[in-house]
Amino acid sequence: MSAGTNRWSLVLAPLGVGVVVILFWQGLVTVFDVPSYLVPGPWLVAKTLVADWSLLSASLLVTLSIALLALLAAVVLGVATAFVFVQSRAVEMSLLPYAVLLQVTPIVAIAPLIIIWVRDPLPALVICATIVALFPMIANTTLGLRSVDRGLLDLFRMNRASRWQTLFRLRVPSALPYFFAGLKVSSGLSLIGAVVAEFVAGTGGTASGLAYQILQAGLQLNIPRLFAALVLITATGVALFAAASLLAWLTLRRWHESTIAA
Repeated sequence: MSAGTNRWSLVLAPLGVGVVVILFWQGLVTVFDVPSYLVPGPWLVAKTLVADWSLLSASLLVTLSIALLALLAAVVLGVATAFVFVQSRAVEMSLLPYAVLLQVTPIVAIAPLIIIWVRDPLPALVICATIVALFPMIANTTLGLRSVDRGLLDLFRMNRASRWQTLFRLRVPSALPYFFAGLKVSSGLSLIGAVVAEFVAGTGGTASGLAYQILQAGLQLNIPRLFAALVLITATGVALFAAASLLAWLTLRRWHESTIAA
């Protein structure tokens, strides 16, 4: 099978599964006459998405801006932290438990405190989403910076390369695949963090993002709009993952085994 056929298969196979699932969903709703206030059919969801596009698209932009700002902050903080960790095992062992602590702390438990402490809603939501997205960047980038070829590392030492030369000419290129793996995970987590933070803030009157629209639609029993908002969130998450994957492919395609076609 040629490389071109493989690429088409990667696109057509999931699309085919998606079409089958949508048709099956529509068929079940039609055959069993399921009320729209319980489970709307995909056709009704699509019509609602078109009818309420002005409202939902504005909310999508707010949620997406929070997610992108959080992702940017997670990348900067995660990479900087990984650079610090790789300089000393003692520093890594001293600080890594606190990074893990951020990862395992439920964001729904600390989001209300952050929203109270930070008066401006937008920075508060970005901080919440950053906390959710940060750990994969730290863990993957640190692992990548440490996963260097021992022979190349000895070669750099034999040539008396400085710490900075070793870092930027050996460790950073070796860490790029790990960095992009973390970026793919964090891109979705930043969106999840933004939505969760909006749920918490929405109860306090911040009527802006898609999470608030979901809350309002649920209270009003406007289930088709609720599903339409969920579809937008899901599509946005897929788009963020695809963008991270494309960036990884463009960066690694000429030299790394993971992107070179067999």
